[in-house]
Parts: sequence; structure tokens; C-alpha cells
Amino acid sequence: MKQVDVKYMSCPIRNVIDRFGDKWSLLVLYTLHTKGTLRFSQIYAEMTDVSQKMLSSTLKDLERDNLVSRKAYAEIPPRVEYSLTALGESLMPALEPLIDWASTHFQDVTGGKILV
Repeated sequence: MKQVDVKYMSCPIRNVIDRFGDKWSLLVLYTLHTKGTLRFSQIYAEMTDVSQKMLSSTLKDLERDNLVSRKAYAEIPPRVEYSLTALGESLMPALEPLIDWASTHFQDVTGGKILV
């Protein structure tokens, strides 16, 4: 059995990126960054290929990690809005170069094929 170094397991990059490194989390973060505060249905409309269940789960995970805030209003019908927290906003300057790189090198990496 392979031994794993404790330093490797406690690596900040490994443990932090794991929290938002999936495609849905990055897209939610980017959507809230560019569009501002949105309701669930508005986020869902922006991300046309995500299921409601996956979006709900992603938002809960991002809220758990203090990257997204959820504000529920005591109204009928209920209204819930999502926005980036200060911590979420502080992440965006680090992500924007990656987004720019992906836009520039999309053809090089994917050969123009769109993932479905």
C-alpha cells in the first residue's frame, strides 16, 4: 500500500481548490461576479446546461465555504437571492487570468470541441 505524506494531504492548494475547482462552482462564481446578486432562477437561466439539483447543491457548497451568501426574504412567494461574499470577490482577481487564458487557448486545448 502506498504511503501518503501528511504535508501533501494538508496542502492548501489541494484542499482549497477542491472546494470550488469543479466546473459548476467556477461558473456560478463567475456568473455572480459578472451579473451581481441573482435569484436561483436567474442563475439557472444563465447556466443552461446545469440541472436544478446540481445548481442547488453547488450553491449550498459555495455557501458552506463562505464564497456565496444566500439571503432569504420572508415574502409570499418566498424570494432568495445569491451574491458573492467578500471572500468570493477576493477570489475573482485570481480566477480572471485563468478565464482569460481559457478564452485565448480554447481552440488549442479542445480542438474546438465543446463538452456536453
